[in-house]
Amino acid sequence: MNLLRTASVVSVFTLLSRITGLVREQMVAGLFGANAMTDAYNVAFRIPNMLRRLFAEGAFSQAFVPSLAAARAKDGDEATRHLIDAVATVLLWALLATCVIGVIGAPLLVWALGAGLSRDAHEAAVVMTRWMFPYIGFMSLVALSAGILNTWKRFIVPAVTPVLLNLASLACGYGLTPVLAHYGYEPIYSLALGVMIGGILQLAVQVPALRRLGLMPRFALNFAGLRRAAGDDGVRQVLRKMGPALLGVGVAQLSLLVNTQIAIAVGEGAASWLTYADRLMEFPIALLGVALGVVLTPQLAASTAKGETAKYSGLLDWGLRLTLLLALPCAVALLVFAEPLVAVLYQRGAFRPEDVAHTAHAVMGYGLGLMGLVSIKVLAPGFYARQDMRTPVRIAVGVLILTQVFNAIFVFGFKIGVAGLSLSIGLGAVVNALLLLRGLRKLGTYTPEAGWPLFLLRVAIASAAMGALQWWLAGYFGWVGGKGFHFELARAGWMALSLGASALLYFGVLLLLGVKLRQFARRA
Repeated sequence: MNLLRTASVVSVFTLLSRITGLVREQMVAGLFGANAMTDAYNVAFRIPNMLRRLFAEGAFSQAFVPSLAAARAKDGDEATRHLIDAVATVLLWALLATCVIGVIGAPLLVWALGAGLSRDAHEAAVVMTRWMFPYIGFMSLVALSAGILNTWKRFIVPAVTPVLLNLASLACGYGLTPVLAHYGYEPIYSLALGVMIGGILQLAVQVPALRRLGLMPRFALNFAGLRRAAGDDGVRQVLRKMGPALLGVGVAQLSLLVNTQIAIAVGEGAASWLTYADRLMEFPIALLGVALGVVLTPQLAASTAKGETAKYSGLLDWGLRLTLLLALPCAVALLVFAEPLVAVLYQRGAFRPEDVAHTAHAVMGYGLGLMGLVSIKVLAPGFYARQDMRTPVRIAVGVLILTQVFNAIFVFGFKIGVAGLSLSIGLGAVVNALLLLRGLRKLGTYTPEAGWPLFLLRVAIASAAMGALQWWLAGYFGWVGGKGFHFELARAGWMALSLGASALLYFGVLLLLGVKLRQFARRA
């Protein structure tokens, strides 16, 4: 298995997911703009989304995937199938309880995440939270399926699955918004319905892929079966690992909660500006960090289980070099080309020029921390593969405190608003990544291979050349303020030319400096 090719395949499907997600955000911006109701939707959606990251894609995946890979490497497929059934049973019962509690406790959850919402916005957020809360159940089962498929090196279905959420949201947004408005309901409720339908669809597409492998989980639907599953040694091991991992991911979600409260305090629309900026920031994180994390985690876990220290170190070095090669130019683009990106992608309908400015400032803040945000996705699996959940947790707790110090300085001290929030998150991520790297180096499990200084210099020169071109292009064309079909067409054309020319210049300079992409081809 060629790791570069596999990571590229995952990235392509993740790109499709992020493009449809971006179109979804464009729809939200065009239909609803940035106001109290969009803030209510963002608060409501962040509650199940936060729990999804906390339990499903976060602590559960961090504990389950290395355990599954190690069990398969040591004990074979039959024992691994037994572990899958036991874990699936315990997960299903836990999700049923969580969803019931969440629907009942929706008002308290909305208050915790959006205490500054107006009365109408608060009520709308409670309704949407109750409609969307079962989404956490569907997505946790999707995470279980993705862990299984990735361990068996079936990466395509998990990578393409998020597209279905975006398609469902688009269909409901455009199709149901006028219908709800006609009957006197809040039009933005259409987005909540889209999330629920998307969750159902995402779970449904996992079934055929699991059945083809003979890995469809068998759930025990009675209390006796639940007791047997809960007593399984493999399940207990996953739960023990989930404890520290849950704390670590919980720290990140607590930071998100605090940042949302601060954004609402900044002013009406600020939570929406931050969300729109998040979407742009997530593009490189998903295409690079998530794709590399998905491919590397099972490989690192298997290398650790077999005692292959040199292979483990080589995998990490490969991931970090690829991160630098592709993430650094993305970070430069977010810094110098933020306003054109935001204007072309969002400025239409209810999205005003002042919304462009605020969102662009938030994007620039993320740009300063993008290298850290992407690197964490490569470095943290290095600890998870070693069954070490505690070190990333300790680092995350310290970074949470540091991020709030940054918030106090930039948001309330220098008063730079929502840009201060994204800047604090980005700088905190850089510190997090540096501490993770330092920890792996101290353990002796990662040793950088030769050639790093020259490679860093070459990538920096190419990124600077590309950034200079984008800085000139950002001022050459009037990206903000125009209206009409001809302006939209001209703006889209200039954007395509700008990004195409930037990519050609970047990779052309790298080629001239002696960097060749084929050197990153690596077999598992």
